Amino acid sequence: MLSNIKISIIIACFNVEKYLEQCMDSVVNQTHKNLEIIAVNDGSTDQSLTILEQYKKSDDRIIIINQKNQGLSGARNSGIDISTGEYLMFIDSDDWINTETISKTISSLIHQKTDIVFFSYTKEYEHKSVKKFILSENKIFDSVEVKKLHKRLFGLSGKELAKPEHADSLVTAWGKLYKTEIIQANKLQFVDCKLIGTEDLLFNIYYFNFIHSATYLHECLYHYRKNNNTSLTSTYKKSFKHQWNYLFDLIQDFIIKNNLDKSFQQAFNNRVAMSIVSLGLNELYVNNSLLDKMKKINAIINEPKYQSAINTLPIEKFKIHWKIFYLLAKHKLTFGLLIMLKMMRLIIEKNN
Repeated sequence: MLSNIKISIIIACFNVEKYLEQCMDSVVNQTHKNLEIIAVNDGSTDQSLTILEQYKKSDDRIIIINQKNQGLSGARNSGIDISTGEYLMFIDSDDWINTETISKTISSLIHQKTDIVFFSYTKEYEHKSVKKFILSENKIFDSVEVKKLHKRLFGLSGKELAKPEHADSLVTAWGKLYKTEIIQANKLQFVDCKLIGTEDLLFNIYYFNFIHSATYLHECLYHYRKNNNTSLTSTYKKSFKHQWNYLFDLIQDFIIKNNLDKSFQQAFNNRVAMSIVSLGLNELYVNNSLLDKMKKINAIINEPKYQSAINTLPIEKFKIHWKIFYLLAKHKLTFGLLIMLKMMRLIIEKNN
């Protein structure tokens, strides 16, 4: 029976007293009751721990890990280490899920006998909600099609390049139900975000290497809170390029060690080339002169790994502003790139 299947839910918490109750309510009120709710208080200095302790008093399914701050990756890893459920889900503590999210995902996973279920989400702004669908309909992926999904994590290719804004639609750790056995047997862990800038992509690249099937549910079962004041596109990150260079080194090593074919390498090259937009946008937020901004952007496009990726990037599927950007990058026309980045920032902020 489905009701006998235990699901571990890992919630990493750091200074989220404002949103934590909404998250916890959505979990404890799931229609699927056989849950192991692992809440990791990651060194919070607000009332997050107190809130968790109040919930634990009335719900013995809740396990609290109270640790010194280790970041999101460290908090999730602590949860993985003690998980005993057959399946595992990550929820960010400022987000929430539908009441039937676990029931629907576990039913689909068991009936289809797949190794992962992923689903769409709703982006929650302060005054509006926007549904974000990953694919156009429900879909089951066999071993051949899972390989294509895996490749998409490395980067877009072929027709996918027509929508570069969807490059990271699959990479999040939330919005998925994983098999705990696959994670624990292969000792999969999140790499510290401080080292690589984004922890979810690499984790999913590792996980998808061990699976043979997948299910996509065309329903928005997760609610992702979007706070424009802390948007990744509006603050400067000093270590951004260094972090991404290290992330790219790890992915390149993975391709080599696992003897992945040329299509994976090309998809990854496309990701590297497309990352120039984010790296360039990051430089716009430095309080530097125009000349200094141009020097930083010029340094990025002249790095061998980025220049090589630009030269192999197929741009024929791109919209016009993306085509212009990469033609300018290919010919190292830095001032034009700066103008294009400012225009693309407006487009991204409008669509975000």
